[in-house]
Amino acid sequence: MSEARPGADTASMTRDIADVPAVEVITTLAVHLMSSAAVHLGLAEDGERYRDLDEARKLITALAGLVTASAPEIGTYHAAPLRDGLKSLQLAFREQSAVPDEPGQGPGEKFTGPVLG
Repeated sequence: MSEARPGADTASMTRDIADVPAVEVITTLAVHLMSSAAVHLGLAEDGERYRDLDEARKLITALAGLVTASAPEIGTYHAAPLRDGLKSLQLAFREQSAVPDEPGQGPGEKFTGPVLG
């Protein structure tokens, strides 16, 4: 019976992740942030059950920081749809809020500037 070498799985995972282009890692992370934010905005099936605007605010702000910081690195082709999705989430947040934030104070707006419908 052979024993696995310690660290063999880690080396394999490291090699696998090294083969993934940065743009793919960034866009995948952005999609996960968008999906989670949408769920917390109550936009998913059975949405009201998962609605949590505080969590949505955090996720949208993280997404805005990621998209803003990475846009020059990933190029317009990849950044444009991420910006569109981010703006849609920011507007949905504004619509869901009982007391909307002032322009420029909404989630992620410190990175994107004011988002107006």
